[in-house]
Amino acid sequence: MPETISFARGAPSPDLIPVEAVRLATVRALEDDWQQALSYGVGIGHPGLCEWIAARHGLDDPARVMTTNGSLEAGAMLFRHMLSPGDRVIVEQPSYDRTLLLLEQCGVEFVPVALEPDGIDVEAVERALAEGPVKLAHIIPNFHNPAGCTLSYEKRVRLVELATAHDFMIFEDDPYRELPFGESPPPTMLSLDRADRVIHASSFSKTVSPGVRVGYLAGPKTMIAEMARMANENYISPNMLSGSLVLELCRSGALDTNIAEVKVHLKQRRDALISALGTHLPDAQFVVPEGGYFLWADLGEGHDTVQLAKRAKEAGAPFIPGTDFMLEGGETSLRFSFASVPPEFIDEGVARIASVL
Repeated sequence: MPETISFARGAPSPDLIPVEAVRLATVRALEDDWQQALSYGVGIGHPGLCEWIAARHGLDDPARVMTTNGSLEAGAMLFRHMLSPGDRVIVEQPSYDRTLLLLEQCGVEFVPVALEPDGIDVEAVERALAEGPVKLAHIIPNFHNPAGCTLSYEKRVRLVELATAHDFMIFEDDPYRELPFGESPPPTMLSLDRADRVIHASSFSKTVSPGVRVGYLAGPKTMIAEMARMANENYISPNMLSGSLVLELCRSGALDTNIAEVKVHLKQRRDALISALGTHLPDAQFVVPEGGYFLWADLGEGHDTVQLAKRAKEAGAPFIPGTDFMLEGGETSLRFSFASVPPEFIDEGVARIASVL
């Protein structure tokens, strides 16, 4: 057994990265697309990749898409572009810790709304809207990081209706959509939007590799043009070589082949984690994730996962405590990233955590 079995990092283990496919795609990109791949681009990034993404989403105009250096950068640029100190922003609780940090840096007023097994509590969203105007709602709709849940179709429809009626934007932060273990998730809120109220972000970090650093935004044409101008002013263009090799993976079918393979492995890891929790932490409560990377477990009253995380790290099984993903609370919860652990090590990792509980 390895000295450390880490459930902490939201990244795939090396065996899930398609090294050979990326190598071949890079060779082909440098043979067929070297002039774009090795040159300065423009703010939208690689135009061919924008066209492919637009088609993937059923968008009629590639000008509704821009690529970025990962989806986190996409979110950071969007927040800087549209938010001012004091703006009210709806955030799920729990939510992705780095998004909360970026929003805090913008000086916004957080409007925390709890998650339910089928996504954000929409009735609580409506109550928040009754208390005052909201500028933005940050929503992770599929296989949530960290909570693992998926937003229901009915809630997606209602959120788009509320955004239209109350004049706020939905930031649909969706890097895990391509990784379901069974049926595909419900339609994107971007596809349901008829009033330019949704801007969608995703990434190839989870379907190719984190190191390619290719993400994207898709949304209203005017907003994408404004964001692309901002990108050009800041760094001229995103990484054109990465954009070119990702486009080659997309066009050749290698991306879809890799997604199909990765989903099988991720499901095996999810299942191994659920089995290990049943054996070693049988009182833990959680929503079974139907895709993605993460499982959010609550250990119940009397547990302190901040202290437990310190002991678990010493025992060789680090994880992230729930407090990192909450504005308040989270002391009894923790996030498991099962993507980063081969299935044969998962039981031992959970056993180590249970041994220091």
